[in-house]
Amino acid sequence: MKTLSTFILSSINYFLRPASIIRDYQIGNLRLDLIAGLTVAVIMLPQAMAYALIAGLPPQMGLYAAIVGSIVGALWGSSNQLQTGPSNAISLLVLSILLPLVSPETPAYWVAAGVLALMVGIIQSTMGLARLGMLVNFVSDSVIVGFTAGAGVLIFFNQIRNLMRVSIPASPAFMDTVHNLALQIDEAHWISIALGLGVVAIILVLRKVNPKLPGSLIAIVSAALIVGLFDLELMGVIVIGELPKGFPPFANLPVMDLEYVSQLLTGALAIAAIGIVEAVSIARSIAGQTGQRLDSNQEFIGQGLANIASGLFSGYNTSGSFVRSAVNHQSGGKSPISNVFAGLFILAALLIFGSSAAYVPLAALAGVVLVAAVGLVDREEIVRIWKGAPGDRAIMVVTLVATLTLPLEYAVLLGIVLSLGYYLVKTSMPTVRVLLPDDEFRFLITQPEKLECPQLTVIEIMGDLYFGAVNHVEDFILRHLDANPGQRYLLLRMQNVDQFDISGVHALERIRSAYRKHNGDIFISRIRDPVLEIMRTSGFYDTLGADHFLTREDNAIGYLFSRVLDPAICIYECPLRAFQECQNLPKRLDLVGEYLHLDKSTHKVSVIKPRELWDALQDDNPPAIIDVREPREFQQGHIQGARLISLPQLLTDPSQVPSAVPVVLTCRTGRRSSRVAGKLIEMGYDNLKVLEGGLLAWEADNLLEAID
Repeated sequence: MKTLSTFILSSINYFLRPASIIRDYQIGNLRLDLIAGLTVAVIMLPQAMAYALIAGLPPQMGLYAAIVGSIVGALWGSSNQLQTGPSNAISLLVLSILLPLVSPETPAYWVAAGVLALMVGIIQSTMGLARLGMLVNFVSDSVIVGFTAGAGVLIFFNQIRNLMRVSIPASPAFMDTVHNLALQIDEAHWISIALGLGVVAIILVLRKVNPKLPGSLIAIVSAALIVGLFDLELMGVIVIGELPKGFPPFANLPVMDLEYVSQLLTGALAIAAIGIVEAVSIARSIAGQTGQRLDSNQEFIGQGLANIASGLFSGYNTSGSFVRSAVNHQSGGKSPISNVFAGLFILAALLIFGSSAAYVPLAALAGVVLVAAVGLVDREEIVRIWKGAPGDRAIMVVTLVATLTLPLEYAVLLGIVLSLGYYLVKTSMPTVRVLLPDDEFRFLITQPEKLECPQLTVIEIMGDLYFGAVNHVEDFILRHLDANPGQRYLLLRMQNVDQFDISGVHALERIRSAYRKHNGDIFISRIRDPVLEIMRTSGFYDTLGADHFLTREDNAIGYLFSRVLDPAICIYECPLRAFQECQNLPKRLDLVGEYLHLDKSTHKVSVIKPRELWDALQDDNPPAIIDVREPREFQQGHIQGARLISLPQLLTDPSQVPSAVPVVLTCRTGRRSSRVAGKLIEMGYDNLKVLEGGLLAWEADNLLEAID
């Protein structure tokens, strides 16, 4: 109940965002926000009209979307600088979705655009309320780059028809558009072409001279003046006509017509996805410069409400604009109020200068769009992705080709599905690597050119161990065991495992069984607390054993070296010094013979506990103690009264073992002495015992101090 109330309260807070903006507003930012808002409005005014043409809509719908989207997106969004309004790629999507359903340039088409904006807004707002802001993390940048590049190509060729003033239908189908343009090239209107190319030239020149100048607005005003002064409308130049004055009117939309709405659903999902990814990506890129902390869920709400308001007030779909957001930031905009001012300035321009649009040539707006379309093809980013990961390259290329060949809503959804699929593939195939110490024994790193320890392998899992990844991880580890059957012990490093489930538990159980069939075992180090908790609750922790979880990574290999690995192999059979612990170990490879390859004996070897041996040594007839270690080890500490007979000497000349008294064999951990005892029993010696746990157990009982 408490969780539900918290959820409802936080949901209400999303809609109270304007109150917090106004409450926290610093009056010292007012001048900077006004300047930034005016600068953005100067750029957005011609863009809004031009982008409406891309969508097949009248210019005023672009202005209405700019006014409402800018104000609502700012007040309910998360970013201080993100500028919301019409955008070129979203406008092309609107055209692609509506053309098969409604005839363009008709009131029914305009109504459909409003319904589409309303649906997109509802989808985005619902996603925000459902706390799905993190979903934008799963859409690759390659999808956006590929889609926008393809959209740029489509927009460019679509607007050539307005530049040439030829009567071919707007179409998002690339080949159809190119074919129709080729058929109509003889009908081109050269005055319109000259006006449009003149606009392009002015914009490009002003960018070189002073990028801060509003090149698009200056070019549009210049073209309108030329049309008015020379009466070019009489010579066949098409103008957009006088814009209706007044506030954005409320639109009566058929939102209850479910059949009508269902036809737009797929397209609405595509626009909602691309629009929110585009907006959040822009907001994050600017937040990286300003240091602002963003709330993706709040941004979903802001973009959703902007689309809802735009649809209800005779506009169409809106999204974030990178160019206008960057201009807002560079112009000194400090808060969302700068974008509120931008919307109000557009409204003022519509109210005051709406009649002046009567002289704006359609070809001039086409020129503005052509420049924007070329800017959508981010060549530098395309090259970076092409040189990067193969998966990103494939996603970008497929999305771009799909944008040029498929209906755009399906191209977008295909790109998103590919992006999610790529993510699933990567997470289901985490990097699993074998590690060895570097030359200074400071770090464990991948060194495939180095020989591994014949007893111990160290493997690190660089990703989650959940149901989708367990087969990949398990196969790697078991293949490595099959290729190195002598490596009976596994140290599994899991510090990079964040997600772990019952499938991961089962995989570790199978790995443990495989190693124990080889008379070995597995040990786990650097495990995160949430993962460890799942191991405890599932019973795996108790099954494996608490002593198999090594919490101190620096001592993990040292622990295994002293308590688990077989010193006989280290000293007599292994030429390597793979770990730091091996460096001072005596190597007696010169003594290697058939008798030194000691397998576990089938004979039962009797053992004596450290305290029992201590008591026996106090008797009048104590047992003989034979230490089978190497001289260097013996000198570092031994049981008082013990006699040193190293393993190879003992097996070479068993007669050194006294037969008149009981004999206790000892070594560091009991493994060497147990194996020697087994061999001696096979030779006929029977009055033998082995110190259980060796010198380590003796020392653990504080008996070294007691004897010495």
